[in-house]
Amino acid sequence: MAPFSTIFFLILLIVPLCSATLGVQYYDQTCPHAEDIIYQTIRNASFFDPKVPARILRMFFHDCFIRGCDASVLLDSTPENKAEKDGPPNLSLGAFYVIDAVKTNLEKACPTTVSCADIVAIAARDVVAMSGGPYWNVLKGRKDGRVSRANETVNLPAPSFNTSQLIQSFANRGLGVKDLVALSGGHTLGFSHCSSFEGRLHNFSSVHDTDPSLNAVFAQSLKQKCSKPNSDRNAGQLLDPTSSVFDNNYYKQIISGKGVFASDQSLLNDYRTGLIVKAFANDQTVFFREFAASMIKLGNVGVLENAEVRLNCRAVN
Repeated sequence: MAPFSTIFFLILLIVPLCSATLGVQYYDQTCPHAEDIIYQTIRNASFFDPKVPARILRMFFHDCFIRGCDASVLLDSTPENKAEKDGPPNLSLGAFYVIDAVKTNLEKACPTTVSCADIVAIAARDVVAMSGGPYWNVLKGRKDGRVSRANETVNLPAPSFNTSQLIQSFANRGLGVKDLVALSGGHTLGFSHCSSFEGRLHNFSSVHDTDPSLNAVFAQSLKQKCSKPNSDRNAGQLLDPTSSVFDNNYYKQIISGKGVFASDQSLLNDYRTGLIVKAFANDQTVFFREFAASMIKLGNVGVLENAEVRLNCRAVN
């Protein structure tokens, strides 16, 4: 879910849904306390920085959507290669230092055992659960990739996408329409800078200055925060009024015409997704169940099993 407002719908890299044989008990013998170590480190970091949960969840999405769930988003750029984390959609990810801390603690407990890809997948589950959302058993056994290219981040779904573009982008990863609507609910956590939605506020079309699908009062409040020209690079909007709590408010906002991204609001008005949006808005339990199922499915995308376990998540071995 890329907060990146101008991105061409060009699928250069298609990542298949992998039939990898991952397992819930993968580290039971080799690193039995791995999940406890990850949870404690993430919880402590979130206590000191409330932005951590949203950033970790988004990190997992952005990792799996490019080359699959292989921790390629964690690799640093080198003089010879600009890596994914320096691609435009990922410049605001942050929280890489939290994954570094997790890896350091795991290497002390069980050297060369837990992959960075598994750390991100488990951490994403933990930040959802500790924010009030569902808990699920994470399948483990991913290995870490050795390739990371910034130009491939063009394949992340953009906040300006319409529903057809979103459906195609998810389908390229083996994910269905229900997965699209459920995983979009991850926007219940977090914040977006004006650059990701200001196209809806000014000179929207030859007929409308403002996107007519926006609630008029909400649109006016966004215009006040995101003036044109906008000199405040930190200006933006919470994606959900309860943005530190994982709940179904995101869907209620969409129904009220208060979806921040055009891509979010488009889900309500498309016959393929609108009923699912309403179902999740009406029943948080249903949303939680489907979100957990879709996160497990996303975690299987493009998994590597015959690769390395990085010693440092920022660099290949």
